[in-house]
Amino acid sequence: MANIKKGDLVQVLNGKKQANGGDRGKQGKVLEILTEQNRVIVEGVNFVTKHNRVGQSQRGTKTGGIETMEAPIHISNVALVDPSTKKPTRVGHRVEEQTKDGVKRTVRVRYAKKSGKDL
Repeated sequence: MANIKKGDLVQVLNGKKQANGGDRGKQGKVLEILTEQNRVIVEGVNFVTKHNRVGQSQRGTKTGGIETMEAPIHISNVALVDPSTKKPTRVGHRVEEQTKDGVKRTVRVRYAKKSGKDL
């Protein structure tokens, strides 16, 4: 079971400090997970500029130019944020019993462990 999923709020743990133009300490929502490369794309973090070749669409409008977009970050460099304390925390799993339509099932559920100091 994955520790980080799409839509989770995460914090960047490693990299340059924000004072030096980096992203360490920034929080953002996970937009996409690239499981083959063990990377995540976080909203508002790790911006890169991409140069697209100028082309023409079927309607005649020009496309291309310089875009800024989020680049992937390795999954080990981000940590899930505890919703109650807004600090990075580790993720645990516990087995719970749920009843749905009178049928009992055992389900693994993620939960945020106690976040003491900053990770």
